[in-house]
Amino acid sequence: MRTPVAVDPQRTKLLKEYKLDRPLTSCHWDPRLRFIWCGAEDHLIHRMDPASDKRTSLAGHDSWVRAFATSADGDTLYSGGYDGRLMFWPAAVDQPEPSRTIDAHRGWIRAVAVSPDGRSVATCGNDRLVKVWDASSGMLIREFSGHTSHVYNLIYSLDSRQLFTCDLKGVVLAWSLSEDTPRSLLTVTQLHGYDTTFRADIGGARCIALRADGGLLGLGGITKVSNAFAGVGEIIVALVNPADGKLELALQSRDKTGGTLWGLAWHPDKFWIGVCGGGGGGWIYFWKGDAAEEFFRLKLPNDGRGMSLSADGRQIAVAHADGRLRTYQLT
Repeated sequence: MRTPVAVDPQRTKLLKEYKLDRPLTSCHWDPRLRFIWCGAEDHLIHRMDPASDKRTSLAGHDSWVRAFATSADGDTLYSGGYDGRLMFWPAAVDQPEPSRTIDAHRGWIRAVAVSPDGRSVATCGNDRLVKVWDASSGMLIREFSGHTSHVYNLIYSLDSRQLFTCDLKGVVLAWSLSEDTPRSLLTVTQLHGYDTTFRADIGGARCIALRADGGLLGLGGITKVSNAFAGVGEIIVALVNPADGKLELALQSRDKTGGTLWGLAWHPDKFWIGVCGGGGGGWIYFWKGDAAEEFFRLKLPNDGRGMSLSADGRQIAVAHADGRLRTYQLT
């Protein structure tokens, strides 16, 4: 990974824009900065090459793809679709084809994560299960059950020994890879709402990130929901101490922006970055983490539906609902 440079969020500007045929659902930077991967409502994965602006489309999933992860060397892409399939791809070949396809979950795969040591890949989904796979062979290593609702997101601890997961109702669990029973951290009540009119639950961690020292777990989503059908609510990031399960702080917007936080990252210069979309439009938010309100925000041309921070900390890729992948420069 390149050494990050000092950045100035308040000088963030649009760098590049790539037009695709359908609304985007997610995006993910290659750790070596060669590619940006994005999912779209055409069921394809698109590989963008920022150096040449060349686009390569990958077919394999029968659904939207929102979940991406890559090996540390960037040579293997892992994708999870709403079709329940986990796919392995040779990332850098001219026209990638799936090297491995696993029917991993019954229903949607909500998230995919690669362990920091590179040995395993974890998935979670609508079947309320968390699964751990061998990153090379694709063999199932562990299957965890304990959540009582859809599991929305997950992330490894820095030492690769634990998984932190969050479900639709804001229940956060910690799983040791050597034990069957999870440790209950807390229930983030702000991350869940029940709409009595539509009789529907809405919530969950739509995005997740760890602070660089592992001391805080960031869970982004929607709060204060007044209409579950239309997704009417306000953005939120719950900062949780993974050691003791304490909710340290809830980050929100100064003007109570309506929408959902769809992307979250911790920047090496010690601030949180979030991307949202919804009733209040698309925004990039910047929080120090010691104050509940942002120190800066940037208006986007359209709703953000996914975000990825480049490995050098200089750029943000944002997947937009208008079918554009846009990159923003922080330096």
